[in-house]
Amino acid sequence: MDEIADPAALKALANPLRQRILRCLERGEATSTSLAKELGVTTGGTSYNLRVLADNGFVEEVPGRTSGRERWWRATNRELRFPRHSEQDTETREALDWLNRLWSAEYAEAHERFERARDRLGPWRDAEPYSRGTIKVTLAQLERFFLEYLDLLHKYAAPEEGEGDAREVMTYFVAFPDVPEDA
Repeated sequence: MDEIADPAALKALANPLRQRILRCLERGEATSTSLAKELGVTTGGTSYNLRVLADNGFVEEVPGRTSGRERWWRATNRELRFPRHSEQDTETREALDWLNRLWSAEYAEAHERFERARDRLGPWRDAEPYSRGTIKVTLAQLERFFLEYLDLLHKYAAPEEGEGDAREVMTYFVAFPDVPEDA
């Protein structure tokens, strides 16, 4: 796991277009031109933002695939961790707050797209397991719980051989102390 504490790297991530570029590259390799076409922006915009992401280690050129002016890019698939809230300076905290708002909005928009398309998804229309609950744990237990969740997520990250109907499924994990309204 790679802890990202550099405010410049966090600001590089906390950009809506760069987040969209990363989502595209997580699905597969692409050029600046193909990304621009898919995202409805200029090639100059995608080229610039790819360089910013590369400078911060979030994307890289695909070795052996670049020819002439055409450069192929891929996500580096870094597993990101962020400093604890108590260890963040103001600049880091502001960048992380912005990034978290972007990610929350992204998940909400993705869920809305799912709801709109649900009736056209065949058997996948029922693919929304949902759980909401509370657990009573210490900070150390919560950390172990989270690490076990990550292990489980990695276990199912790629389909097994012969699993032809596998598709990408978004997951979202959040845990925080329940604080009474009058606190």
